[in-house]
Amino acid sequence: MWSGDWRIDAAALLVAIVVDLVIGEAPPSLHPVVWMGRLIAWIEGLSPGPDRRLASLVAGAGMAVLVPAAAGGLAWLAAAGLRELGSIVYVAAGSVLLSTTFAVRELGRAARQTQRAMEAGDGAGARRSLRSLVSRDTRTLGPPLVAMAAIESVAENTTDSFVGPWLAFALFGLPGAFAYRAINTLDSMIGYRGRYEHLGKAAARLDDLVNLIPARLSALLMLVAGRLLCGLPAARGWRIAMRDRGLTESPNAGWTISTASGLLGVALEKTGHYRIGDGLRDPVPADVGAAVRLAVAVGGTAVPVLVAVMALRGGVSW
Repeated sequence: MWSGDWRIDAAALLVAIVVDLVIGEAPPSLHPVVWMGRLIAWIEGLSPGPDRRLASLVAGAGMAVLVPAAAGGLAWLAAAGLRELGSIVYVAAGSVLLSTTFAVRELGRAARQTQRAMEAGDGAGARRSLRSLVSRDTRTLGPPLVAMAAIESVAENTTDSFVGPWLAFALFGLPGAFAYRAINTLDSMIGYRGRYEHLGKAAARLDDLVNLIPARLSALLMLVAGRLLCGLPAARGWRIAMRDRGLTESPNAGWTISTASGLLGVALEKTGHYRIGDGLRDPVPADVGAAVRLAVAVGGTAVPVLVAVMALRGGVSW
């Protein structure tokens, strides 16, 4: 059961955002997401090989339950202990914990690093920096595809990097944010075809499920923020989103990628998989910066919405 004054959680969210923007990521040795990754890697090492399909499916389902439950459970204990020490301690320490579940500053930094390398004519450097944003092979990508991949990652990560964990926190407090991040980390590590086809299937499906609402909320916020804060054409963003949102294999990624494509007026392509915004121009390096500004605007628009969610939650007994 989760209870508490929603205003305290709202304060913790606001302070956590300041911590992320000013300080950035925690050191790897202290970062809870790094610990989640080590736990996942350890369990993976104990799991059956890909040739044992049924056993891999069962083991993967167990991981999809165990890892988020462990992350959420430890976060619940931490939050309960901090609340016992008082509101000020909870906001101060809880905000630091919460800041480890999302990344606004790091997302923008990584994308702008790619933009700067492209603007300097350093194609190899741009492809190297892009690896911090995408999992695809970047070695053969030309400038338009590098820009496309960076913009796609920024757009998709408005959900994964901050709107998703913020919404989980607004609804379920620190346990929700940590469980969400654990699910997302599982998907990023083993939610792939090939070697992890069976072991990662449950994690991939769970990630799809928990992002059904956040992805669509992110796309809606992107339209609002794009129009009101960035002066972008929301009508075109909506049109491209309605036309192309189903082109991605993921049931969620296409929403924000296609919305960003329409708002920015650029085509976004993953070779051999999809081309979103067909008929629009190919992006240039400056469009990567525009995508970062749009993502920041989404974050600014999301905050009052999620504080309102907390206020509504405060009127309900969990």
